[in-house]
Amino acid sequence: MRAISTVAIVILVSCATLLAAQQTPPKPVPTSAWAPKPVKTPGYRGIQKPWIKLADLKAKHKGQTTWRELLVDDGRLTAEYFSAAPGAKVPPRFHPDTREWFAVLEGEVRVEIEGQEPFTATRGSLVNIPRQTIYSLETIGNSPSVRFALNVAGAKTMYPEAVERPAPPAGTAWTQVRINRTPGRYDEFNQPHLNIHEAAAKNEKYSGGRWVRDDKSEMLVLYGHEKNMPPLDPSDKGHFHAESAEFWLVFSGKIRYAFEGQQPFIASEGDVVYVPSSTWHATRYIGDNACRLSITEYVGNALLLPH
Repeated sequence: MRAISTVAIVILVSCATLLAAQQTPPKPVPTSAWAPKPVKTPGYRGIQKPWIKLADLKAKHKGQTTWRELLVDDGRLTAEYFSAAPGAKVPPRFHPDTREWFAVLEGEVRVEIEGQEPFTATRGSLVNIPRQTIYSLETIGNSPSVRFALNVAGAKTMYPEAVERPAPPAGTAWTQVRINRTPGRYDEFNQPHLNIHEAAAKNEKYSGGRWVRDDKSEMLVLYGHEKNMPPLDPSDKGHFHAESAEFWLVFSGKIRYAFEGQQPFIASEGDVVYVPSSTWHATRYIGDNACRLSITEYVGNALLLPH
């Protein structure tokens, strides 16, 4: 009997050790390598631009409370601005295979996500909606809402049968179907709601962190203060990504950008900045309470640094 107990303990210890080994992520290994960096600085394709100013978009849509503007559509991800008048609603819907997340720049948005208590997203809020999860939105209060929304390129939107749906996308027609739908789960990297201003008010050392992570994209909240950074080094090239473009929403304050082949510039809250893959880029907080949302097309994409 004692022998059996000893064997059982050994098995349990072995299983626990194996489980711990499986749960411990591997540590990065600094490695010198050769990377195929283009001789000519990569250019911009399609609608992509290095810097889109929110002020310019507002001027373009002056006098309109409801408008939308496609900012990024590079074959992997899309990013859009939506402005909605008070009382405007986004009826219940879901995406069959993709995650949608959005950031609120202005106004108030009442959010209902399947399985969650309704909440109000305000300036500085991030909202994360998993695949196959029904959600709806309503702009509340007395002023329009402005939100920056991201999904994968070509993402499909479906509507529950009882919901009044808009006109179908060009070249399609609505077809009744049945789907064995499983609402997506939240985890340590994906939460339904975060307000960066509230988080920073509670913690003077708040610096953000990974907030969206799935098999199709990744987003990091990067929050900080220029006073906590080393002096500016104009020769700092930063890094580049071998495969993934990177783009940012300046979510608070100002951010300095230095891109290969371009003069450095300082982007303000609401601006959207884009850099192609294989292009050196360096970023820096300007002033206090600066925040950028770093968006990449590959999860855990490689940062290639100067040797």
